[in-house]
Amino acid sequence: MALVACSQFTPVLGAVRENVQHSLRLVREAAAQGATVIVLPELASSGYVFADAAEAAGASEAPDGFAVTAWQEAATELGVVIVAGFAETNPDGAPFNSAALVMPDGEPVIYRKAHLWDRERLIFTPGDDLPPVVDTPAGRIGVMICYDLEFPEWVRIAALEGAELICAPVNWPSVPRPAGERPGEVMRVQAGASMNRVAIAACDRSGRERGVEWSSASVIVDADGWPLALTEHASNIRRAPASSTGGEVGADRDDQAVTILAEIDLAASRTKRIAEYSDVFADRREDLYSRYAR
Repeated sequence: MALVACSQFTPVLGAVRENVQHSLRLVREAAAQGATVIVLPELASSGYVFADAAEAAGASEAPDGFAVTAWQEAATELGVVIVAGFAETNPDGAPFNSAALVMPDGEPVIYRKAHLWDRERLIFTPGDDLPPVVDTPAGRIGVMICYDLEFPEWVRIAALEGAELICAPVNWPSVPRPAGERPGEVMRVQAGASMNRVAIAACDRSGRERGVEWSSASVIVDADGWPLALTEHASNIRRAPASSTGGEVGADRDDQAVTILAEIDLAASRTKRIAEYSDVFADRREDLYSRYAR
């Protein structure tokens, strides 16, 4: 069993040290509640709505910079695993939208977002590596970022590599949805978990930044795809969105941080059988799929 936390907060655009210090307070609070795995939002150290690649580069750091080093030290001190998003400096061009997995006395594992959402492709350089799956003291953890979760192949790859839990820092902009429905991103997390029988913890951000209203929809689901913990806005509560692509729509807003926790039986992710004669991995017809593998 692992007690997993998603600590959702509102980063301040460009204020790296302030954001990291805020995240460390949340990490300590989650660890004090017994969490062994703590997930923070996408670009937790930097904020998200950059005007261009140059502005993003100004808030970027190398993996041995202040953010990752501070998270690594906290992980070692508290005996926890932390997965957090940061803007990573790229000596050859636009920065990377990255996530660091840090654990006690280990080397940071860095993942660079491969699937860039919308204007991100004007700001960041896409990564070229598969999602890492890492043996940690808490279990075997896969890492991906936000829009990566929308690609069934990506979640399936991590599951095939033996991930027991996928940790995903995300920034989900709020978009219209029918009354009574959860955010679409939450439902897709549930579907990806269920189809691969792997637990997923997706930590969103909150607030409003440069006109973008964020969903504040962190969720932790089990290997059957059922939510074990979710924020109020990840449920069926609607909030009218502002612009999802930028622009001055309302003042920036700093929402109160929220941490959700759930105890996950990671052993369940190692069992792919869903009925007496049905197994979501063994039943794949790779002989029929191969023509579509490119």
